[in-house]
Amino acid sequence: MESQNSLINPEILAHLSSDDKSILLESLATLIQSTYGTEYEFKKLQNDFNSLKALYEWVLELLPQAIWVIESDGSVFYQNAEASKLNDMLESLTHLGEGEHEVEHQGQFYLLQSSTKDDKQVMSVTNITNQRRQERLASMGQVSAHLAHEIRNPIGSISLLTSSLLKRGDTQLKPLVFEIKKALWRVERLINATLLFTKGVNPNRQLHRIVEFEDALYESVGYYTYSKNIDFRFDLGVDKQTQILVDFDLISIVLQNFLSNAIDAIEEGECEEGLVSVRFIDEEAFWCFSFSDNGRPIEDKNILYEPFKTTKLKGNGLGLALCQQIVAAHSGTIYLDDSFESKTFFVKLAKN
Repeated sequence: MESQNSLINPEILAHLSSDDKSILLESLATLIQSTYGTEYEFKKLQNDFNSLKALYEWVLELLPQAIWVIESDGSVFYQNAEASKLNDMLESLTHLGEGEHEVEHQGQFYLLQSSTKDDKQVMSVTNITNQRRQERLASMGQVSAHLAHEIRNPIGSISLLTSSLLKRGDTQLKPLVFEIKKALWRVERLINATLLFTKGVNPNRQLHRIVEFEDALYESVGYYTYSKNIDFRFDLGVDKQTQILVDFDLISIVLQNFLSNAIDAIEEGECEEGLVSVRFIDEEAFWCFSFSDNGRPIEDKNILYEPFKTTKLKGNGLGLALCQQIVAAHSGTIYLDDSFESKTFFVKLAKN
């Protein structure tokens, strides 16, 4: 009561009857209570607003797109975490206007969607590099498959002609014909790899002895022409009769590709004497092949398995991409260890 009386001018109270004072004080108490209620509702509404604002910001931070809200004077009203990573491209985006635009920035492709609301420009930027990559690969795959089919027929004819020349027994022609056959073998490998990559891999697993793969490696070496002295060491285990359950043709392609890459790396490297080592390890859950060479080191690990990309002077960039397909179809993995002077690729094939 004393606190309520202190809110009223004493002179006013002096002129009021006791009943009027009671009515006035009750009204004042009701007003104070309603004020407290209004203040509580206001605080609750403010808390709800802050919670909703925090929720929206949390959602915006989770989005994979970059989001900017730009004021009419060009200042940034809001940006999420993804947008903060791309601030160096913001200035070039604000001048593109409303609608959808494709932009390129530092080798990446982005889709910009921009609109204006209440004097603020809202922009979202989505990285579409992978989508563009898939479109490019599909297009290149179709072209490559068509070319491979077109090249296969004349290559077959040339192969028949070289076989006929060998049967004639002309000793002077034989060295030349053998070189032609080597070149044809390499072209046929590229054609088969291209067609296999575009069609997809479906392994037909059967039991094969390790010695069969060793023989295939030695046979493959005979089809390569190289200028340096190269020591080939194929250590596929003591027991050459060990059997593994794989698709022989597909795994032979993998072995030949790694062998080819090792020879090319030595030819392009600074070493005077080349060394290629192939080993087989029978692990508990995997059959493992390893390929080591002392040739040129890997320049760009990011494009190792990227189709149609290569830093080599030879090849079309499909070798390791196809190897990855084949090994994955055998529930296996490929990984590189280049922590020492010679680099080593490990090809692990699941036993189950």
